[in-house]
Amino acid sequence: MKKIALLAFLFAFPAALMAQKPVPVKPRILISTDIGGTDPDDNQSMAHFLMYSNLFNTEGLVSSPSYGAGSKQNILTMIDLYEKDLPKLQQHAKGYPTPDALRAICKQGRHGLVPYVGYATPTEGSDWIIKCAKKKSDQPLWVLVWGGLDDVAQALHDAPEIQTKIKVYWIGGPNKKWGVNGYAYIAKNFPKLWFIEDNGSYNGFFSDGDDKETLRDKNYYDEYIKGNGYLGKDFKKYYGGSVKMGDTPSLLYMMDGDPANPFKESWGGSFVKFNHSPRFVFNRNTTTADTVTVYSVMELHFKGPVVNNIPADSVCFTLTMHAKIGEQKWPGYYLGNGQYAIKYSPKQTETLSYKITSPIPGFTEQSGEFVVNNMWPGKNSKDDYQLGINWYTDRPDASLFYGIQQGARTVSKWRSDVLMDWAKRWAWLQ
Repeated sequence: MKKIALLAFLFAFPAALMAQKPVPVKPRILISTDIGGTDPDDNQSMAHFLMYSNLFNTEGLVSSPSYGAGSKQNILTMIDLYEKDLPKLQQHAKGYPTPDALRAICKQGRHGLVPYVGYATPTEGSDWIIKCAKKKSDQPLWVLVWGGLDDVAQALHDAPEIQTKIKVYWIGGPNKKWGVNGYAYIAKNFPKLWFIEDNGSYNGFFSDGDDKETLRDKNYYDEYIKGNGYLGKDFKKYYGGSVKMGDTPSLLYMMDGDPANPFKESWGGSFVKFNHSPRFVFNRNTTTADTVTVYSVMELHFKGPVVNNIPADSVCFTLTMHAKIGEQKWPGYYLGNGQYAIKYSPKQTETLSYKITSPIPGFTEQSGEFVVNNMWPGKNSKDDYQLGINWYTDRPDASLFYGIQQGARTVSKWRSDVLMDWAKRWAWLQ
């Protein structure tokens, strides 16, 4: 009786559930994901993508794990589940890609961070981004990045001409912290890129306090997913079925209205232009008198022993950061001629302390502190990356914060609509 009532509700009120507007043209998309790495919400987002894959011309699924043991196989495993559920999905909608077509566009990207310079060597994934971007088309290739930008940075380095052929929607925030070198390379060298940097807005999908009880994280699985298909059974493995999906707003943005207009309201957020990406360069250890902007690129440069047996841009020291979430370690680099440096991007307001150590003989231990404010992107300064006319980020209006997360209410306001629309597709798999 519960499922019959659910179906009656879903199909009786479809217009009330959706504030969605049709996308003018079926978009070309390529997803870069760190699925299988340290955060299982990518598996949830991949399930969501597969169940809506009839809405896109999908040209690439690239495994780009900055951290953790993720690989292309994690994507292929999700496609195997999709293959089993596909006959039921096809009973309700046309245009779903075949499993073999999806497998053919799965590519392995870089494992681990790019070095300080921001790029390294080509990967299967970065080469595939270039190949897709260079296809003759009246449409851009939308690159939706759910992890680090390392493969995107490599593709741009190897084929800079593609910067006019792609549009990037990046889930930043913690991914910026985990992959700051790739971001810094892109911001410095490709200001003409079309780029949405979503550092805070995506958090609106975690904010279920305004939803009715059945749509909240802890209840949605039991109400709408449990028992529905192979993808539904698999969903329980990630956070116990609690819906996270922090990367999904990039996909939702492509499903609602005209994605070429980042100022519009959409399921995936609404954004504003910004013309500078904050960067703070210190040639000394910092103190609590030093304040940096949340999501900024912070660089620490210092002198040490001259070593001839370490190539430039090699990892040779460790920065141990003490934050609210605990202790984290980050790799630092030798730039040559006794020069050492590291980039770091803070993801939230707090006071941080750090130590820098190295096994290099004669290397002096460094330590310091600094304060992070919550004013992204803040005032312009001389070291900032100067951006072009097509860079966009979270709306700064105070009314659109959800807690400390800037712009998050541009996403959270649609969360109920999104989840109820998805519930209809889960019902297809009963």
